[in-house]
Amino acid sequence: MPHADALLEALDPEQRRVAETLRGPVRVLAGAGTGKTRAITHRIAYGVATGVYEPTEVLAVTFTTRAAGEMRTRLRALGASGVQARTFHSAALRQLRYFWPLVHGTELPTLTESKLALLASAARRCRVDADQALLRDIASEVEWAKVSNVHPDDYPRIASARGRSVSGQSAEAVGQVFSAYEDGKRSQGRMDMEDVLLFTAGMLADDERVAAHVRRQYKRFVVDEFQDVSPLQSALLDLWLGGRDELCVVGDPSQTIYSFAGARADFLRDFPAKYPATTSIELVRNYRSTPEVVAAANTLLDGTASKGVELVAQQPAGPAVELSGHPDEVAEAEAVAERVRRLADAGTPYGEIAVLFRINAQSENHEEALAAKAVPYVVRGAARFFDRPEVKQAVTLLRGTARSGAQPGDLVETVRATLAGLGWTAEAPGSRGQVRDRWESWQALVDQAVEFARSGGDLGGFVDELDRRAAEQHAPVADGVTLTTLHAAKGLEWDAVLLTGIQDGTLPITYAESPAELEEERRLLYVGMTRARRHLGVSWSRARNPGGRQSRQPSPFLRPLLPEEQQPRPPASRRRAVHCRECGSPLATAAQKKLGRCADCPASYDEELYERLRSWRRERATDDGVPAFVVFTDATLQLIAEHRPADEQALLRISGVGRSKLDRYGEDLLGLLG
Repeated sequence: MPHADALLEALDPEQRRVAETLRGPVRVLAGAGTGKTRAITHRIAYGVATGVYEPTEVLAVTFTTRAAGEMRTRLRALGASGVQARTFHSAALRQLRYFWPLVHGTELPTLTESKLALLASAARRCRVDADQALLRDIASEVEWAKVSNVHPDDYPRIASARGRSVSGQSAEAVGQVFSAYEDGKRSQGRMDMEDVLLFTAGMLADDERVAAHVRRQYKRFVVDEFQDVSPLQSALLDLWLGGRDELCVVGDPSQTIYSFAGARADFLRDFPAKYPATTSIELVRNYRSTPEVVAAANTLLDGTASKGVELVAQQPAGPAVELSGHPDEVAEAEAVAERVRRLADAGTPYGEIAVLFRINAQSENHEEALAAKAVPYVVRGAARFFDRPEVKQAVTLLRGTARSGAQPGDLVETVRATLAGLGWTAEAPGSRGQVRDRWESWQALVDQAVEFARSGGDLGGFVDELDRRAAEQHAPVADGVTLTTLHAAKGLEWDAVLLTGIQDGTLPITYAESPAELEEERRLLYVGMTRARRHLGVSWSRARNPGGRQSRQPSPFLRPLLPEEQQPRPPASRRRAVHCRECGSPLATAAQKKLGRCADCPASYDEELYERLRSWRRERATDDGVPAFVVFTDATLQLIAEHRPADEQALLRISGVGRSKLDRYGEDLLGLLG
């Protein structure tokens, strides 16, 4: 078997063991940069070359079309071109298209590319005022529910128990929209991407002929990135197997960063318990990064619940990891841009440099700083800052206000008032998602206004400054520095990686509160670090804006990496336990903490008054041409109905009622409460 032997010669000892273990359940714990794709493609090719595997009987499954394409390319080069390498959805859809007409005697429902139109109709039927950002957040929540096998009727109970929240909406309202969406989709003969998995699983479970056919076709399975498997995908995999155990799974619990979307690393961790005959192999030799980068990544996870394999560097020594604090975000971006120039001058191509951050809105300062130094860049996974719909709309409104001369106050007040009409609030939304991302973009404009106002500029000058920034940041780019989020960087690598904004409140993000959420944020930083081959920089800023109060601390995750003089203070008080004032139980979500009680505890407010307040809010929002939550969130109205404030000072003590809202709505509210 000369060809088979040659396949093994290309592998290190651990990878070779993976390739040679062709039978039974196999779990491969593969650390970052350890060559997992190499190991599993050689395993498949070795099985084919030795005659143990029939190529057409093997199904290799991964999570992205890019990863599936890379796997197919490698398998062809290794002489195993007959093996199927697909995403879960692609494999399921292929089976569904073949079997659905045979089983049901009808055409397969039409696959809808986007949930938004159907969700918009469902929201209107449920009288939920939802703009595009809120619809996208509800779509994400529907996807989580479906891959987690949560029925619409059970959603309010399960979502509350698991601390899920959607942009200030009650779990009951989201559940109603979810149910209406499912009804509308069925009535139109449509299906979504989650239905592809659900329908395939349903056919396999209900029709023995279909199950037998699929199991005759595929007898051996390989699943990559197994830490990202959802309960629905796990159930479908079990149905494909049909009680067999010819399964090899590969993954890294330390790179689990999609739990919010339904991924469950437990399936990887608990694999030997499910399959007692499991052969478990660890890939620990890191071929990507220098010993300095590997040591920093190992140290980050040491002694934590996120610790996976201990990486062992195989590359020669490189430069030290640079950790640096800066006075503010503008100074940090300028320092990062200067570091990029130094790296490029020393021979690192721009295309081999990445600047990574926690949220998309952080890109703007870096776009500005790089443009000022004539450094080309590419924003990956999102539009450039000034191309984002919410930013374009805001700048258009600010330009119109400047031309009209109708400015209600100074520059910063005018900007805040204009953005408030779009939905900006002084307080950030308490959850992740599109509503939060949009708020961050608007907040970046507010911050720029605060900075511009210090120079004595007016609104017209500020709009001109925004136009200048937009123009300078839109030069065509052939090969440039990558700007992207930590999530979008998963699976990629660069010679130089600069992690920015690594301060408490940004990483971990403010809405990460439970121990599990905080560990996921730590793993996100680990993923960012392990993208670097040779150069790694980690930076943070002590203030958001130039001249601001320098009260920020470096991320607590950096504590084991920082010298004594740079150590962060103890974790912020926002992570102290908050308990329900009704039953005393710990509160899990930001929405529950704002209310001060559990979602399922009996309401202590006047429910009739609350409904009157909601009716007033709906009318006022219609008159003002803004979404209802811009006036007040449900949580704030519940607090008003509970405390029944009798004067302006009492109103100001209600969470969610600031001075601007008091000026705008106080008279109406006090009239209602009177």
